[in-house]
Amino acid sequence: MDWGQAELPSPVVRDDEVTVAARRRKKVAFPSPSASPIGPSFTPARSLRNTPASLYRQAVTPRVPDVSSILVSGSRTPRYTHTPRHNVNLEDSDWTNSLYMSPVSGLDSSSFFRDDEANLSSALLKEDDPGEDVAASLFPEFLASFLKHSSSAVFELLEDYQNICQEKVNVLQSVVLRAGQNSKTAGVRWLLQQENCTWRLIASLYRDRVQLALEEDMMIDMVVPSESEKVVVEQLFQRDAIVRQSQLVVDWLESIAKDQIGDFSDNIEYYAKNVCWENTLHALKMRSSSASDFHVPLVTELDPDAPLRQQRPLADLDREDDARLLKNLFTLIRAGMTDEAQRLCKRCGQAWRAATLEGWKLYHDPNMISGNSELQPVEGNPQRGIWKACCWRMAEEEQLNRYERAIYASLSGNIKPILAVCESWEDCVWAYFRVMVDSLVEKDLMSSGMTHQELETLPREYLEANWTMEKVFEELQASESKRVLEETREHFHVIQKFVILGDLDGLMEEFSDWLTASKPLPLHLLRFMTHLVLFFRSLGLALKEEACVDVLKAYVSLLIRDQQTDLVASYVGQLPAALATNQYAAFLETVSQPEQRPRCLQLATAAGLDVSAITRLVVETVRRRDDAGFTHHSQTLETGTTQDDQKKIDVIDWLLFDPAHRAEALKQSNAIMRNFLALQKHDAAKAVFSKVPEDSMREIYSQWTAVGQTAPLPAEDENAIREHLCIRAYLEAHEAFTDWFSHSSSAPQRPALAPEAKFTERVANEMKEKEYQASRTEWSSRLDVLTEDVKERIYNVLLFVDGGWMVDNREESEPDEERSHQMAALRSLCLPRLTFLLLSVLQSSSRHQEVLRLADIISSDQHKLYQVFSKEELRRFLQKLRDSSLALLDQGLGPLGYDLQP
Repeated sequence: MDWGQAELPSPVVRDDEVTVAARRRKKVAFPSPSASPIGPSFTPARSLRNTPASLYRQAVTPRVPDVSSILVSGSRTPRYTHTPRHNVNLEDSDWTNSLYMSPVSGLDSSSFFRDDEANLSSALLKEDDPGEDVAASLFPEFLASFLKHSSSAVFELLEDYQNICQEKVNVLQSVVLRAGQNSKTAGVRWLLQQENCTWRLIASLYRDRVQLALEEDMMIDMVVPSESEKVVVEQLFQRDAIVRQSQLVVDWLESIAKDQIGDFSDNIEYYAKNVCWENTLHALKMRSSSASDFHVPLVTELDPDAPLRQQRPLADLDREDDARLLKNLFTLIRAGMTDEAQRLCKRCGQAWRAATLEGWKLYHDPNMISGNSELQPVEGNPQRGIWKACCWRMAEEEQLNRYERAIYASLSGNIKPILAVCESWEDCVWAYFRVMVDSLVEKDLMSSGMTHQELETLPREYLEANWTMEKVFEELQASESKRVLEETREHFHVIQKFVILGDLDGLMEEFSDWLTASKPLPLHLLRFMTHLVLFFRSLGLALKEEACVDVLKAYVSLLIRDQQTDLVASYVGQLPAALATNQYAAFLETVSQPEQRPRCLQLATAAGLDVSAITRLVVETVRRRDDAGFTHHSQTLETGTTQDDQKKIDVIDWLLFDPAHRAEALKQSNAIMRNFLALQKHDAAKAVFSKVPEDSMREIYSQWTAVGQTAPLPAEDENAIREHLCIRAYLEAHEAFTDWFSHSSSAPQRPALAPEAKFTERVANEMKEKEYQASRTEWSSRLDVLTEDVKERIYNVLLFVDGGWMVDNREESEPDEERSHQMAALRSLCLPRLTFLLLSVLQSSSRHQEVLRLADIISSDQHKLYQVFSKEELRRFLQKLRDSSLALLDQGLGPLGYDLQP
């Protein structure tokens, strides 16, 4: 690599009092990202120039070249979006609490927010639960981002997810700040913060893993001999994905801490400024110039080792300054801001301490491998082994401040002193992974023969440590900290663990356990789980299909429950085809507003769902629900239209929005009407019939001929059309009888005259009699018309053409046994019923001769209508014939209605 293009981001060296190492460090060059033969070198979190001086970071940042169809051309891992900053309480010994916000923790009043966010938050204060209202828009926004990005831009999609979450976090932080500690709002904010961090981790790790998968066929492990520590470590990071991804985890955790602490170091005030231990120096000067003895056991020398060597303290103010400084230095190092920590040391007059933070850099002499005659500056620490051994011993020195020990422990790979000041899950993971990277780098340097003899003085447990990612999380499970153990079980930390390990099967098992637990999952966690599964699918990763389906089904159920109608189709479309049909059909059953139904079908079409199968399933499910079956007409039934009946009537609408589904609409409406007719629910059957457009049959024929078909309609469609006509004939006959019965029951009443009526009353009665006779004549005339109409319409049913009523003309390739049974049952139920109605009409109209002619029709072998009558019905029918024959005999006619011969 060309390491001479850019300057290494070392601490700013301004004063003349800096050490020789610092002066040398000022001239060191740093590689240009564009000059790398293996692709741009940068961390997924920040550009390399701004990357803090984390251990080996400049030498080992992972390469992330263009990844063909997965990464967008020329794209880079998105920068970490910063959360609003807040100041760390420097007097609080529990510094981790101030860095990592719990779901109910507060915010400092120094946060700054945009005016539009402030106005929005002010409006939200009036809501009982503003956090839920603000975050509710995440559901459509995530879907919009998901639909916006194709599978070739999945990492741009993750960047969108991060930005959306961060915007909501900013608003919620302002709401919490203004409204006080609303636990629900603070909890939602914390969840979204964790989600944002998790998307950041996923983007960082899977960029590297996707690139690795694409390059593995081309990669050849070649180690070029080198005398440079930096080059050896570069090669290690190029070929070892574990080391590289472990460093990514470290970078991720440091970026989170950096976002949260902000620029607090600029606001720190110390008692001593520019001069180290200014108060102790002043006390010593005063003591030497004064004859009196202060009797204060202060150090007598002011070199950095004096307090430890002399076992004497500094002045009280200087000790307080040192304690605060060391705590803040570790906070900066924890955030990956080593250069900022060095600047802070210099600002406080401790340039020597800034120099101690410089020694970790790997030695590299470009003149050893360069053919240029011009000398180039040497970089790094040639005595890094001595420096590291000293750091280790300082970390083990119990008399030192615990934060000072942790600082040098983090630079030398000594885990125990770091854990002593780590109280959160994130802190501990950072400590373990930082030490693991340090250990793996040193082992590689040892195997390359570039080991410093001083490193051999380090404890055996360090030199022989066999760190793995799995071991890190095993150690966390065995932590003595109650808080760490509790945070280990938090949902997002569990997800982050499995993402880091790359154990997707384990992650899916966790998802399954969460979904089956008695305690419901937070809504936004379920949203995150769904989009995480979709992201893994877009990368083509192997996942447990059952667990993925369960997650998607749970999210779809959530959207349906919360009436997110416009979002359901897109997520149902991610399910297997058969399951997607069932799920969306179940959803459509819940859509009761007619105006929403066309929109739901449009969304289903856009999502690639089988709309025809879905609508058919919806109708079949509803019509089969609470199906009472076919009942004999003699049984007493409730013939009114119930609420369940109305649902069956309305469900046919799903098949009427698209003319292409007209044939299916005809078949399903026939099935619904068959059931209503069997139950004598004629009004309900008429309501279904009126739903079917009048041009349905013409539309079916048009669609058949439009595709170039010259053959007859399929038997299934032709039989459905015939059945529809049969039902129409029956409904018309029943309606005609209803009209006749209503009219016959409303005959005019003859006016009655009182026996002792006066003359005027008799005159008035004569007038009423005339009116009655006129009305009676009109009524009789109308009754005759209705009688003829009902007789004609009932005969249309009894003598239905081409085989009879509810009889198919053509046999289907796959006969529907249920339908055939129902049609046969309807013949046995409805034809006798209509026959008896016609008998009632004819006998009421004294048309007894026509009653006897009806007997000829029923007994005819041409129509064989007698076959649909039961024995009891035939007995009743014969009784009706007997009554008519007697009536004819009373009229002087024969028993069959013929004139008697003299």
